[in-house]
Amino acid sequence: MLKLGLPSGSLQHAAADLFERAGYKITYSSRSYYPAIDDPDIECLLVRAQEMARYVELGVLDAGITGHDWVVESGADVHELCELVFSKVSRKPVRWVFCVPNDSEIRTVKDAEGKRIATEAVNLTRKWLKRHGVTAQVEFSWGATEAKPPDLVDGIVELTETGNSLRANNLRVVDEILTSTPRLIVNHDSFKDEEKRQKLEAIALMLQACLDAEGKVGLMMNVRRDNLEAVIDVLPALQTPTVSALADQDWVDINTIIDESVVRVIIPKLKEAGATGIVEYPINKIID
Repeated sequence: MLKLGLPSGSLQHAAADLFERAGYKITYSSRSYYPAIDDPDIECLLVRAQEMARYVELGVLDAGITGHDWVVESGADVHELCELVFSKVSRKPVRWVFCVPNDSEIRTVKDAEGKRIATEAVNLTRKWLKRHGVTAQVEFSWGATEAKPPDLVDGIVELTETGNSLRANNLRVVDEILTSTPRLIVNHDSFKDEEKRQKLEAIALMLQACLDAEGKVGLMMNVRRDNLEAVIDVLPALQTPTVSALADQDWVDINTIIDESVVRVIIPKLKEAGATGIVEYPINKIID
């Protein structure tokens, strides 16, 4: 039985959606921390992302999904099997940033000398200050961190994805401390277990394949051989387009993968170059 930790909180539903697209159906119960999964060899447990790395390191969990930032914050010795670029809002890395009020006199990291800083990532912040040779008072924040400056603290180190919350609280970024993405992390002993490692590598492959397919679509079309070069010149293919012969030797079939965002521009050009029977279809997974 593979014990897999899933993040509770903000990443919970995004993780479940990713697993479902990868072929694993996860069902949450409002009263249970043990989600059901349609794989008899996996047992799931909901764990806060902040605590995931520690439980994986201890072997309570074989593997789990958490942010790279929480691995660094906890100092846990775990194996990062793969990066999974997904989050609750976008598909971009999140950032830990040092922020102060817009009218603060603090302009650089050095200006934080002797100041008071609130954050949930205490160890991360202290390591950052140490790298810059700055001594400041770092205190753990239990929440509502953006509301604490300037009355309670001089500045904060906070996680941001879009920056909207910081701007809404009249805060500006002084320095970026760390960028982070979710990772599938594994206990070292579990990774040495061949059966568990193969299982985890299969999960990682399918999850990554779904992420690689995001924003991509397939295009297939029929083209006269005389127009083949002109049509291929139009295609910004992910890989070299697949060209297949048809029953009529004067025609070929072209199949390729492109960014969905350029489809509306590409299709009229393809038609002008001589492509016919153009079909766009969704891509669920891409495996290199």
